[in-house]
Amino acid sequence: MSQSSIRLEINAPVGEIILNKPGKRNALSVDMWAAIPEMIQRIIAADAVKVVILHGGDAGAFAAGADISEFSTIYSTPEAAAQSGETIAAALNAIEHCPKPVIAAIDGACVGGGMSLAMAADLRVAGEGARFGITPARLGIVYPAGDMRRLVTAIGASRAKDILFTARIFDVAEANALGLLNRVVGKGEALAAARALGEAVAANSQWSVRAIKQMVAGVEAGWEDTSPEAAALFVAGFCSEDFVEGYSSFLEKRPAKFTFK
Repeated sequence: MSQSSIRLEINAPVGEIILNKPGKRNALSVDMWAAIPEMIQRIIAADAVKVVILHGGDAGAFAAGADISEFSTIYSTPEAAAQSGETIAAALNAIEHCPKPVIAAIDGACVGGGMSLAMAADLRVAGEGARFGITPARLGIVYPAGDMRRLVTAIGASRAKDILFTARIFDVAEANALGLLNRVVGKGEALAAARALGEAVAANSQWSVRAIKQMVAGVEAGWEDTSPEAAALFVAGFCSEDFVEGYSSFLEKRPAKFTFK
């Protein structure tokens, strides 16, 4: 991996993880995946960063898939395949479980590993002309369990089977209709729209935003109305510094100045 193949840029309140391998339309190599968990840790440690954006830089694509030139090496044996799978899963889990919201800004191709990366984000913004696909059936392999879980949670089992069985490439209109996207904007405008969305999220209470992400994950994992974890999280909000600032600013008819980091 060259230094510019994937990098982290922090422009508070946003931290951006940038894929930049234009010669291969940001095809994801194992060492690119391996770099992501450490980047997420740096983002978590940066108090000034409130939102994360994943995007494809100037490559003209989000990510066109995995770097297939590596396959004969990284999947040469069951042991090698397991190790590579663990590296990729660690990156996706780091993104999914980052306490700060993660937005994927998608222009151009978002296929295979690119879709895995995008689906690990909390929100997805795509520009017109973006193309999508999940293609393990073209390679004689199966989508990993974590990736499958995120896809099925987003769009349901039947729709997931449709795009996986056919391994077809589809456009932004179908991706939106399937429920894969949160915003559709003009061609080439995904990053600007994601940044604007990030600024809107950053303006709110970060205690609330992170608790919301935690609560949603808990509900997806099976929390019920009476689950003690859910009840504790709900009550904790009323003890937060942001809660006092939130209702005080409302009563005083002024913008809130939230301080939670």
